[in-house]
Amino acid sequence: MKRLTYISAILLTAIIVITSCHDKRKPGKVYMPDMAYSRAFESYAERDSNIFTMDKDRKGGNMIYFDNLPVSGTIKRGEMFPYTLPNDSNGYKMSAMVKNPLDSLNKAELAEAGRLFNINCGICHGEKGLANGPLATSGKVGGIANLTLDLYVKMADGTMFHSITYGRNLMGSYASQLDRKQRWMLVKYIRSLQPKAAATTAAPAATATVTTDSTTVKKG
Repeated sequence: MKRLTYISAILLTAIIVITSCHDKRKPGKVYMPDMAYSRAFESYAERDSNIFTMDKDRKGGNMIYFDNLPVSGTIKRGEMFPYTLPNDSNGYKMSAMVKNPLDSLNKAELAEAGRLFNINCGICHGEKGLANGPLATSGKVGGIANLTLDLYVKMADGTMFHSITYGRNLMGSYASQLDRKQRWMLVKYIRSLQPKAAATTAAPAATATVTTDSTTVKKG
């Protein structure tokens, strides 16, 4: 009896050793795979090349075309529509008819707009938009705009947004640093730096309106 117990113990130990030495990267069978692995298609997961293709010429039949890009003509939920006026003289002229989609900024948004202005614009235009930022006072860069002057007071919101988006004269584009909402917030903040009489600045009189992208364009 003792001998049988001894043999059984040896066999059990051998079984445990053998089964515990398998490749841990290859687990055994899963009792309920749906609970262990997601059946949903993950955006950045490795795809079966026998099923999915990024080659438009191979799509159809048993192949599914998938390129990780959003459906054409769609935008992310909560995001403003794209700004599509071209970066040319016609686009600049048409921008005067584009209305700021932000009616107003609350206290927190105005503070955030001020922070963005100081980071991106203050180095040239100064904290108050008086063209007295570090670069302006250094004398190394000239032609910096005083945003409180009548020229900019009368400038339409859309034209200001267009200039921030594409750049103007010595100023480069800020489209890569600021998203569309942030650029419109900057326009509102600049208005707050200007004389109060500037608050009525508007685009030319309109007889009809059409919606384009993130804004409403007025056409006279």
